[in-house]
Formats: sequence, C-alpha cells, structure tokens
Amino acid sequence: MNIKQFNNLPRQEAFSELERCCGSTTWIKAMLNARPFADITSLHKKSDEIWSEVSKDDILEAFKHHPQIGDVDSLKKKFANTASWAGNEQKGTSHASDEILFALQKGNQDYLEKFGFIFIVCATGKSAQEMLDLLNERLPNDKAIELHIAATEQNKITHLRLDKLLED
Repeated sequence: MNIKQFNNLPRQEAFSELERCCGSTTWIKAMLNARPFADITSLHKKSDEIWSEVSKDDILEAFKHHPQIGDVDSLKKKFANTASWAGNEQKGTSHASDEILFALQKGNQDYLEKFGFIFIVCATGKSAQEMLDLLNERLPNDKAIELHIAATEQNKITHLRLDKLLED
C-alpha cells in the first residue's frame, strides 16, 4: 500500500493497520486524526511527535502487543496479526543454540519480574546472542531508565513496521 491508499482507508481498517505497527490506542487514534500524510517522512515525523507525548500507560499498552524475544508459541497464538513481521524481526533467534534460547527465556523472566513489562528491543538485524547481551546489559537498570530505553526501542520498531505497512 502507498501513502495515498493508507490515507484513504476507512477509519477502522486504518486503525487495524496502525495497531500492527504500535499497540498504543492513544498513539493509533492520534495518528488517525493526523491523516492525511503528505509522504512517509511526514508520517514518521508525526509518529515521533505523538510517541513523545504518550503516557507511561500508553507505552506499557504498546509493549503488551509484543511477544517475548524468542517466544515462538506466543508469536503463533497471541500475535497472529503481526507474527510475520515479528518473526522476521526476530529471525536472529531462529538459528540460536538451545543454550542461548534458554538464557533468553531465563533473562526474559528475570526482566519481567524486575520491571513488570517484557524486554523490548528492536531485534531487526540482531543475533540471539546480541539480544541476550543487550538484555543482560539492561537488567541492572532502574525502572525509569529501562522504561525510557524500552520506549525508544518501541519507537524504532514502530518506524520499521510503518515502512513495512507501506511496502506491502
């Protein structure tokens, strides 16, 4: 789809497409209200502007729309509408050893217990080992710092998915 086609989508259909990019209802509604967009650059700029103004609850809502890194079962079940995108984003885990996958699973659980939300990382182009290293680097952070880092990663993911949306 191109930007003109996106601009002309019925509101509910556009909502569903944007939800594949970012799970924050506040962000989605603001993006819908900002239509029409002149081009992909203006779409990204508005996305950044809106994301910078969302609340902590909005950020946490967006996080709930992601599977844990390496969690293939949740990709298939809960996240069917973004599974192909998330699967491609997480393809670095597809060739990982059982040892690394187990360490990711353990690190994800430790992270969730500490921060109350899943580990968010823009996984595109990263190996499982790189994601595990990032997870371990970020585990010592305090919650406020980690929320900021995870929100920044969410924004990167949103940009990639907006691009994918307009490439489909």
